[in-house]
Amino acid sequence: MHELSVVESMVGVVLKHAEGNRAEKVTSINLVLGEMSTIMEEPVKFYFEILSKGTIAQGAELNFERKPLIARCSVCGKEFKVIEYDFTCPDCGSLETEIVSGREFRVESIEIE
Repeated sequence: MHELSVVESMVGVVLKHAEGNRAEKVTSINLVLGEMSTIMEEPVKFYFEILSKGTIAQGAELNFERKPLIARCSVCGKEFKVIEYDFTCPDCGSLETEIVSGREFRVESIEIE
């Protein structure tokens, strides 16, 4: 259910930028969704359909780009793809890592007419 508030914000951002560019219609919205994000595609689509109704974004296509979970070792600096949530550095074996990407949910771009 937390997707509702996220989609409300997303629609607000899309409409603000579309209207600021004097768009008549938003044709597609390109979203980035991290592998570790708790946001799910189907609820986003569901709420978007409801929240965009009657706006210039109604009927816009939602495109999702999945970003892998990437971590960086705090000891040796190696960046690596996290597989099966194993955050162990493949180079030095350290568990001192930080997430670089994979938690995001953002509007990457919009296409307008």
